[in-house]
Amino acid sequence: MTGKRIAVGTMVDGLIPNPVNYMAELIPQGFESFQLTFWQHLGDKDLAKLADEVRTLLDPLGIPISSVGVYGNPLEEDEMAGLTRTGLEKAIDAAPLFGASIVSGFTGRLRNSAIPDSIPAYQRVFGPLADRAAKKGVSLALENCAMGGTWKCGDWNLAHGPDAWELLFEALPHQNIGLEWETCHQMINLIDPMAQLPYWVDRVLHVHGKCANVHHDVIKKHGIHGNKPAFFHRFPGLGDADWTTVFSILAAHNYAGNIDIEGWHDPVFFGETEIEGQINSLNYLKSCRSKASLT
Repeated sequence: MTGKRIAVGTMVDGLIPNPVNYMAELIPQGFESFQLTFWQHLGDKDLAKLADEVRTLLDPLGIPISSVGVYGNPLEEDEMAGLTRTGLEKAIDAAPLFGASIVSGFTGRLRNSAIPDSIPAYQRVFGPLADRAAKKGVSLALENCAMGGTWKCGDWNLAHGPDAWELLFEALPHQNIGLEWETCHQMINLIDPMAQLPYWVDRVLHVHGKCANVHHDVIKKHGIHGNKPAFFHRFPGLGDADWTTVFSILAAHNYAGNIDIEGWHDPVFFGETEIEGQINSLNYLKSCRSKASLT
């Protein structure tokens, strides 16, 4: 093992009016890293200016930006896809300014097409992105959220399961392309994340702190596509996964990244109690980290 402590932080929406002020409000709660994220595009954000402001706040405290994320569908040909592609390019160029070496996001996919049908478009878009990133010392972390898609069709993302990962890594065997992994997206597909992680951990560049409750009693009676919800996205500590085991697996394989909590999904802690849920999850994950160090 490297002995590196896995930092626990949270995601920050880069499109809010003042992300730096938001980080400043969270720092006293004990967050150890931040992932700066953008939904589909960068808006009017000047990344160089933002990076300077962020590092002025974080560098004296030794708190890193773990990654910069742009989450959209860059494989289509519409205007928004173009903004997502441009956003990814700018994020790659700006990541070193933030002190980050990871840019994360969805792969995108050709809408309403099977995953294999989107692979040529993935190669056309992400081949040049990976080459651009390599010149900057940056790696690309592919988020594992299905966004409602399946093998046969979907609107957003190819990289949501191991069968797709094999196709993606075969299509572009670049060493600087890996995964942004979380337990939740696997659990709601009835994959055991603890059984999966050891096989893929060497490809994991960044981890999202999000979990799930899986209601097997509902699944037995109604299936996973009925009118009764069988899954709920939860903060770590409120879901079914044992995050002490997650830390243990990551540490055993010399994982060099962070775990950043992904909020805004929990059905109990949201709105006015969102930050309370994040702080509870932060403390739970730190406790799991300590337990993992003793195993």
